[in-house]
Amino acid sequence: MLTITDKAADKVKTLLIQKEMSEGALRVFVVGGGCAGYQYGMALAPEVETDDLIMEYEGIRVVMDPDSAPLLEGAQVDYTEDLMKSGFTVFNPKAVKSCACGTSFQTAEGGGEARACC
Repeated sequence: MLTITDKAADKVKTLLIQKEMSEGALRVFVVGGGCAGYQYGMALAPEVETDDLIMEYEGIRVVMDPDSAPLLEGAQVDYTEDLMKSGFTVFNPKAVKSCACGTSFQTAEGGGEARACC
């Protein structure tokens, strides 16, 4: 399914502690939009929905809705922190086209509705 690097897991743990969400999870999802057709999204989820797919990595839960799961199959979430930028990044083997900002993508099957994002 989806994997998360140790660095990303550590950052999620830190954020959950800061937000006092000890039972929370990282929600990773895909929505239509962005300049390539689909757009990644992430949020701290205070609770899990009944139809969520739940994975555990390094003591944190990562959840996805059933519609996003096929588009994120084999993807990896990482966290980057350097002089130029910091934040979460998704490396998705299903993406055949991405926008310059890296938050929008398109699959070989197409789909999503492209619109300006950057």
